[in-house]
Amino acid sequence: MNAKLAGLLALGLSVVLSVPAAAQQKFVTIGTGGVTGVYYAVGGSICRLLNKDRAKTGIRCSTESTGGSVFNVNAIRSGEQEFGMTQSDVQFNAVNGLAQFKDTGADKDLRAVFAVHPEPFTVLARKEAGVEKFADFKSKRFNVGNPGSGTLASMEELLKELGWSKADFSLAAELKADEQGTALCDNKIDGFFYGVGHPSAAIQDPTTACGAKLVSIEGPAVEKLVKEKPYYAKATIPGGMYANNPNPTHTYGVVATLVSSAKVPDETVYALVKSVFDNLDEFKKLHPAFADLDPKAMIKNGLSAPLHPGAAKYYKEKGWM
Repeated sequence: MNAKLAGLLALGLSVVLSVPAAAQQKFVTIGTGGVTGVYYAVGGSICRLLNKDRAKTGIRCSTESTGGSVFNVNAIRSGEQEFGMTQSDVQFNAVNGLAQFKDTGADKDLRAVFAVHPEPFTVLARKEAGVEKFADFKSKRFNVGNPGSGTLASMEELLKELGWSKADFSLAAELKADEQGTALCDNKIDGFFYGVGHPSAAIQDPTTACGAKLVSIEGPAVEKLVKEKPYYAKATIPGGMYANNPNPTHTYGVVATLVSSAKVPDETVYALVKSVFDNLDEFKKLHPAFADLDPKAMIKNGLSAPLHPGAAKYYKEKGWM
């Protein structure tokens, strides 16, 4: 190596070393769900606020559309994503090594960041399907949710409590969230089950386009699930929220939560949490499902995993813990 080249390399190294830590880009990804679901809107809203301070924090945030809750937890565990949206029941199962995580075991590194909106389990029926209650879907074509989604995991838990299996449907489709509304209106399925915050474009589109009907999920099986599972609660979708559905729909559901890993640096999680809660009024305007968010509920509802230290630091500074 000649002296001139060595000098240039040394100069380049000194420039890199002199760049302030905050200016060195750190990339974080938030795994969400289908593009028509509220998870995708949550991820986009968080990244929008976090990226505003990119020059100061050095963090660049991007949102990825994924298969949903279970996929996101597994991607965080493998290090493919730093953050992810997941249902409160899936978070509980991951921390305890239950249900879909029985084979992989408890995820000891999973960390809760905050909760967002309630997610009532929502059942929609094709107008011509002759469905009045959930039991009417027996022997019909029904979308149970795509593999890797929290929706499918919750559907399987409900079916087990009902004493049903997927074989009780003439077709148990596994379409993604952004495919099921079109399939319903195109007469490819008679109904679908979806855990989602409201209002949602995934529900609004088929109720408007083909007069799809919301179906209540009630009865002894639901009563037992709500009583025995700490991550479930009863919910009501108000009448008139969607076209052609003037009456309230009674159901149950979970809470949407944001999770991360103990391996993600405290300062990264702190910066994300600060960007959301310092601008909560702005965040609440970014989607109708966020309108009634309460910080005191957001730091505890549906959080089974230990709080990430970066998140806990901010909450303690605010006097919320």
